[in-house]
Amino acid sequence: MSDGELISVDYEVFGRVQGVFFRKYTQAQGKKLGLVGWVQNTSAGTVQGQLQGPRKNVTEMQQWLKCTGSPKSQIIKAEFRNEKTIVNLEHSTFDIVK
Repeated sequence: MSDGELISVDYEVFGRVQGVFFRKYTQAQGKKLGLVGWVQNTSAGTVQGQLQGPRKNVTEMQQWLKCTGSPKSQIIKAEFRNEKTIVNLEHSTFDIVK
């Protein structure tokens, strides 16, 4: 991969992020950036998931999760954890998990 190393990172987004198409927009943005992973609602009212791809694209997606989100969402904060370098992508696509 000429685009730098591949990384994997888990995320959780807090705020008004359920019922505002947040997962759908997250999936679309992830695919646009060529990332794979997943996104789901939690029982705590947050949205969580995992991102995998070139570091540059993952960083751009993290910024999107922190500041942009879906048009009607109100993001309070986004947390990222378990960042690690990976050799191969562990997902084939970007899924919305029910």
